[in-house]
Amino acid sequence: MWKNVAGAAVAGAGLYAARRFYRNWGTTKEECETPLPGDELVGGPAVQTTEGVWIDAPASAVWPWLVQMGQDRGGLYSYESLENLIGLQYRNADRIHPEWQQLAVGDVVRLVPRGWMGLRDGMALPVAQLIEGQSIVLRQQPPQVPFDGVWSFHVQPRWEDRCRLLVRSRSRMRLPGEVLGAELAGPVTALMTRGMLLGIKRRAEAAWQSTAKDSPPD
Repeated sequence: MWKNVAGAAVAGAGLYAARRFYRNWGTTKEECETPLPGDELVGGPAVQTTEGVWIDAPASAVWPWLVQMGQDRGGLYSYESLENLIGLQYRNADRIHPEWQQLAVGDVVRLVPRGWMGLRDGMALPVAQLIEGQSIVLRQQPPQVPFDGVWSFHVQPRWEDRCRLLVRSRSRMRLPGEVLGAELAGPVTALMTRGMLLGIKRRAEAAWQSTAKDSPPD
C-alpha cells in the first residue's frame, strides 16, 4: 500500500512540476490575472489557463482568422497531422475565406465532427459573447460537455502593426476526478493550443506582409 501511496505522491509532484512549463505559455503574470470578456460567465474556476503570442501584424489582420475557426470551416490552425491522427478530419485554411467571415452570438463553432468517438452530434460550442474585432467567447455547459466553462480568444492591439493574441480557458468542475482529468490532459491541451497560436501567427503575418508588399507606396 505504501508503495502505491509513494508512487501517487511522486506522480503528483511530477505533474505539478511539469505544469509550470506548460501552463500559461507565452503570457505574463499580469495577463494571466487581468479579467477578460467571458470570465464572468464562469466564476471561481477550478482550472484557468491563459496563453498568448506576439503577432507582427495589426489586430485587424488577425481577427478574420479567428472568425473562420471551426472543424467544418477554417480549422483551428494547430498540428493538422495530430488532429487527424485521431480522426478529427481537420483541414486548416491557409487563406481568409470571405464565405466564413460571418459570426454572431448564438452561432456554433464546431470542434469535433459528428459521430466522432461515438458522439452522435460531435462537439460544437456556441458563441456566448462577441466583441467585433476584439473577443470571441465560446461557452461549454453540461450535458453537451462534462463541465461548465468558457474558451475565449482576445486580440489586443499593440502599436499600429503589432498585437497580442490571448487564449483563455476557464472551467468550473464539480468532482475531484474531473479536476484530475483536466490536469492530466493539460500537457496535450497546452501543446495543441500552442500550435494553434503559432499557426495563427504564421498565417496572419504572412498574409499581412504579402498585403504590405503589394500596396503601392505613399
